[in-house]
Amino acid sequence: MSFDPMAAVVDWLDAYRSGDLESILGLYADAATIECGCGGATTINGREALRAYWEQRLRDSPAADLDNLEPARDGVAITYVCHGSNIRAGFEFDAAGQIAFQKCGPPN
Repeated sequence: MSFDPMAAVVDWLDAYRSGDLESILGLYADAATIECGCGGATTINGREALRAYWEQRLRDSPAADLDNLEPARDGVAITYVCHGSNIRAGFEFDAAGQIAFQKCGPPN
């Protein structure tokens, strides 16, 4: 069975929408990086920082509906609704199929 990055991103959104912190964290590589431009630019690196980021994100900024999902040059891009506004996130994966890099923020 081959890795399907689009299915992985749908799993990510499902876990985000259900508030399942452990499932979300399980999708990321240990050395994953998130560059978040939602409400100010910040970079998150490492397992503990990812946990803190996601605890706050799940509490303060729950995801709602899927708007768009498409292949991107280096992975997958998704647009989803959060607080009535669209957020676009791009994902890159490592060889094991885990999220290695995510960049999110308002769509351009």
